[in-house]
Amino acid sequence: MTFTLNLEELAQQDLIDSSWVEILSPVQGTLAEIALRLEREIADGHQIFPTPQHIMRAFTTPFESVKVVILGQDPYPTPGDAVGLSFSVAPEHQALPRSLKNIFSELQTDIGCDVPANGDLSPWTHQGVMMLNRVLTVRSGEAGSHRGIGWEQVTKQALKALNSRTGTTLVAVLWGNDAIGAKEFLSNAVVIESAHPSPLSASRGFFASKPFSKVNSALAEHGQEHINWALPSNSALF
Repeated sequence: MTFTLNLEELAQQDLIDSSWVEILSPVQGTLAEIALRLEREIADGHQIFPTPQHIMRAFTTPFESVKVVILGQDPYPTPGDAVGLSFSVAPEHQALPRSLKNIFSELQTDIGCDVPANGDLSPWTHQGVMMLNRVLTVRSGEAGSHRGIGWEQVTKQALKALNSRTGTTLVAVLWGNDAIGAKEFLSNAVVIESAHPSPLSASRGFFASKPFSKVNSALAEHGQEHINWALPSNSALF
């Protein structure tokens, strides 16, 4: 299998927005090295998530449209879960990861939203929410398996560019230690941080952290339109 992580090609195929090509060009060499690494792992029999066309999906949100970044760790390592947007799953995927269930629980507690009908968070991206992980791929069943292969440099480049924009205040939501480690690149952003929504840590600072209302308060303070966090609902999910 060939992984296409050439920025120009990704933009031509609408796998990233063209606004990111120049911004990420300093890490094109790193992306090429990552692609070779992934091809070797596939050849060795490993399964990689998400699918190649979704690896850079977070970058389909145009650079200038990003108002909020929700930053996580790395993709879900369970088959069928990862879709290239942090914490999101495909709309037809009914068995929600426990982290996502905890996010939905906090969404209800924080701002009173009904339980969403599915785990597709892409409606948020249409409002300028970038759903990004620090690391954009993972081996099946091995959470954190692609830390240190270069993705951190790629996402650092993106975050620093967003942080350096003028005229628009970025709100960064950092969930978990991997995400919080990126705070040094976000000196101009409003940073909202907490424990990861994983069942291993959610009770130690994620629950009751009120990230959704805090984001909207920060946006209002800087004269920006709030995010409508409500997703199509269906109480049968829980």
